[in-house]
Amino acid sequence: MDLTRRQALSAAAGLGAAALAGLRAEAHGAGAPPRTPHEIVALPFDPRKLKGLSERLLTSHHDNNYAGAVKNLNKVEEQLASVTKDTPGFLVAALRERELAFANSMTLHELYFGNLGGSGAASAALQTALSSAFGGFARFEELFRATGMSLAGGSGWAILEYSFTTSDLRIFGSTSHVQSPAFAAPLLVLDMYEHAYALDYGAAAAQYLDAFMANVQWEEVTRRHDAARKAAQALKV
Repeated sequence: MDLTRRQALSAAAGLGAAALAGLRAEAHGAGAPPRTPHEIVALPFDPRKLKGLSERLLTSHHDNNYAGAVKNLNKVEEQLASVTKDTPGFLVAALRERELAFANSMTLHELYFGNLGGSGAASAALQTALSSAFGGFARFEELFRATGMSLAGGSGWAILEYSFTTSDLRIFGSTSHVQSPAFAAPLLVLDMYEHAYALDYGAAAAQYLDAFMANVQWEEVTRRHDAARKAAQALKV
């Protein structure tokens, strides 16, 4: 299930992380049976071999933060299966908010780990696409790093996305799991929560960003970009 689910998440990213969670939410019905539990996806790389990101950091991030989101999402979905027309609105609202947060956390973490483990060198085709969108690859990296650093010391995500609304590449920053474009495909995902770097770098977020960029699996980013463009054609947007 590991690779299949990871690829499916990326290929279906045409709906974006927020929309995926929204579809899950809408699918629940009163008295519906509990969903099949989400499974924890293994790291797609050897955590001992990444440059500048320790095995201790990566396994802790995966086993605690990511796995915790998956487990909590399963618990919330169990509770949602028990919702009826008589369930207090404040309880339904709280469960829906937690469902969205945990679903997005699960999805974004899987995309984050999925775009690590590479050489940090982007393909010529992707560099061309990024240059067209941002006025040069160096300019893209400058903007992406600036977005990440704007979240340093706090929490959030920096994400390069293919926008289905504007049919181009955009960089977005969010301070939580529930802020995301409604109609976009995540291509490159950077976790800026302190748990993603503090064990190795303390508060030195810029050094973590250097290590992240040196380990980007650009082949996966390219695959997501290709899948997003095909999805756009299928959706006719």
